[in-house]
Amino acid sequence: MKAISGHFVLRNKKDYRDIAKVFPELLTTFLEETDQMPEDEEVLRMFVYLNMVELEQNIKPEGYNRKGRMRIVFPLTRKEFYIRGTARSSEVVRITEKLSSILTKGGVDHEIEYNALSSVEE
Repeated sequence: MKAISGHFVLRNKKDYRDIAKVFPELLTTFLEETDQMPEDEEVLRMFVYLNMVELEQNIKPEGYNRKGRMRIVFPLTRKEFYIRGTARSSEVVRITEKLSSILTKGGVDHEIEYNALSSVEE
């Protein structure tokens, strides 16, 4: 299967703060798997910190929306986040499944959807 986006839709009244406990592992895994890990460890800590502050306050975080092969996006439309590649690929599916297992292990109830971008997000 190939996809351009993998969506993690939060279920059972889960909120952004529920992601906070697994977010450092989630972001680190995402950056490692997509070969986008910053060379400077301080930069990684900054990305984690900025997102954690918002997650712990139950506010939609920034995600990782830098120019690169893939991004983590938290849209305004519903309690979800998604990864998005630059093109349809099996890598998006593989990484989506890997991140899903981190969420499951952390007790974050979610559902996966593929290629569910709105026309605005596309």
